[in-house]
Amino acid sequence: MGRDAAYEVHEIPDLTLECGATLRPARIAYQTYGELNADRSNAIVYPTWYSGRHWENEWLIGEGMALDPGRWFVIVPNMLGNGLSSSPSNTPPPWDRARFPRIDVRDNVAAQHRLVTEVFGIETLRLVLGWSMGAGQTYQWAVSHPEMVQRMLPFCGSPRTAPHNKVFLDSLRAALTASVGFDDGWYPPDDWPVGGLRAFARIYAGWGFSQAFYWNEVWRELGHTSLEDFAVGFWEGFFLDDRDPNNLLTMLDTWWRGDVGRTPGFSSTEEALGSIRAKAIVMPAEKDLYFPPEDEEWAVSHMRDAELRVIPGVWGHFAGGGANPVDTEFIDAAVRDLLDR
Repeated sequence: MGRDAAYEVHEIPDLTLECGATLRPARIAYQTYGELNADRSNAIVYPTWYSGRHWENEWLIGEGMALDPGRWFVIVPNMLGNGLSSSPSNTPPPWDRARFPRIDVRDNVAAQHRLVTEVFGIETLRLVLGWSMGAGQTYQWAVSHPEMVQRMLPFCGSPRTAPHNKVFLDSLRAALTASVGFDDGWYPPDDWPVGGLRAFARIYAGWGFSQAFYWNEVWRELGHTSLEDFAVGFWEGFFLDDRDPNNLLTMLDTWWRGDVGRTPGFSSTEEALGSIRAKAIVMPAEKDLYFPPEDEEWAVSHMRDAELRVIPGVWGHFAGGGANPVDTEFIDAAVRDLLDR
């Protein structure tokens, strides 16, 4: 459908967040693909990722693919803070811009649960899956609502943000907030701190793909003609594509504090992972610098019914981004395997 397609919005009159603030209302933007069957047994939730919008999940949805709208009802909810759901950029005063409240992964899942149950009357989910922060939401869904989630497939993501990952996120925050014109987040809505966004993108460029990706100049497969052409055209272009700095900082904070072990009722991440009932395929990428396979091997060791399936190759974190047909086929095959179990 793409970015120009209409989408739906579910308004929750009062959503009290983990930080104690209440969004009045909370707006959850979403898109659906396919039709919900009579017994509501074919529903799948596929949350968005850091700065992603629903149309940027569509690469894994389509006729003949595992997520075939002819068979499944796929709900893609947009994360709080992404610019479509309630965000700094679209919330009126007094909670606008730099005053927008802190969002937890659990807040996203709570809002999505309201969407799934209140709008569609769904009681069980055949599958929850997602890339990157979408994977973090997938883990949280399985911990918060084990009675609903039958299957889960987190790819290139984790149940807990690792210390090394936090170092990366802190560097992004520092680059953006130090930018000329940032003004503690009170920059004019039509005058973003572009220098900070470009610096933000340059930091990201060293993490999103692997060392081998750069060594082998695989960026040429994306149509770029030099390293600088790739850094500007892909990375700077990515973050200058209508991604508001306050929105980026809100989602960054959500990512930084991600940990299913902080769910009420659990004393540790290990205990929370052990509570998951869903059948799982956990899919890290071989050379992901954020979420390396050994981290997810640790997660799988604490889950009841989980398989570790590593995405091979040099694309690093972006093995899960839909840019490489080989990786897309590998992920699609795993989704099909899990749905058939």
